[in-house]
Amino acid sequence: MRRGIILNLTAVLAAAALLTALQYQADPPWRWLAMAAVAGVSVAIILAGRRNRKAGWGALAAAGLTGCLWWTSIAPSNDRDWAPDVAHGVTADIAGPEVVLRNVRNFEWRSEDDFTPRWETRRYSLDRLTSVDLVSSVWASPAIAHTLITFGFADNPHVVFSAEVRRERGEEFSEIGGFFKEFELVMIAADEADILRLRTNIRRENVTLLPLRLDQAQARALFLAYVARANRLDKTAEFYQTVTTNCTTVIFELARLVDKRVPMDWRILVSGYLPEYLYGLGVIRSDIPLDQVLQQAAISRRAQDAPAAADYSRVIRAESATPATAGPGFGAR
Repeated sequence: MRRGIILNLTAVLAAAALLTALQYQADPPWRWLAMAAVAGVSVAIILAGRRNRKAGWGALAAAGLTGCLWWTSIAPSNDRDWAPDVAHGVTADIAGPEVVLRNVRNFEWRSEDDFTPRWETRRYSLDRLTSVDLVSSVWASPAIAHTLITFGFADNPHVVFSAEVRRERGEEFSEIGGFFKEFELVMIAADEADILRLRTNIRRENVTLLPLRLDQAQARALFLAYVARANRLDKTAEFYQTVTTNCTTVIFELARLVDKRVPMDWRILVSGYLPEYLYGLGVIRSDIPLDQVLQQAAISRRAQDAPAAADYSRVIRAESATPATAGPGFGAR
């Protein structure tokens, strides 16, 4: 009896997962036909298991194998009709300390739906790299944030790297869809007055900017890790995954390339708590209480209060008491 319950429960859970996957991966009318078939097969497996438990498990294994073959056949692509803001991922050409970034986004946003698109080619010298900041943007639950990394240069505007959901034109983001291969992953490089102002002034999210205490070698390695990841994504598409491959896990992956001592932690997955994690490591300022660090790091209000023509990067750093220069290094306490 107990084994029969396990078979029934397994069949129901497998059917539920497959039905959800079909919701995101199949288009009508095939979606409804496939869903009906899955429901019918699950009922047949349960009925077969009542008569002969081994036959029920055999049927479930065959159905599961079929579902897995279909699932593994779904491959990511870089060739779709993308939403305008993720139409191009950044790529880089590197020659010694000189880096050419292609497709740097520099949109002029008037609203989320009204903007002037601009994609630019910019040149940077790693010898002129002066700062690295973590940006955390919270829009709903304080436990969930979008995280970005911005690099400052002595002779160039800041450039922000952001691992983002690559939506198709007209497509809306879904956390559930992110578990079921609904979206690809794209590395966006953008001007701060585009990608950060979109969050502070247009979406009016709660945004903090936290200087990272990295030395010159670590800052340079992190920048190169980002451009290498961007070039890989340009050549080989990957799926975004809500938990395992998102904006924060990409940062962790790249940080581990800089310093393998950076430990895994649950706050990497619950990204709204990432500043607390970095505070404990000493990667951000830790000589004052964390609440005070975060208060100083909040930039949304000062960005919203500034004149439209003001230098955005200068405005968001105007009141920060946190040093923006490199500190003692990753993992230092």
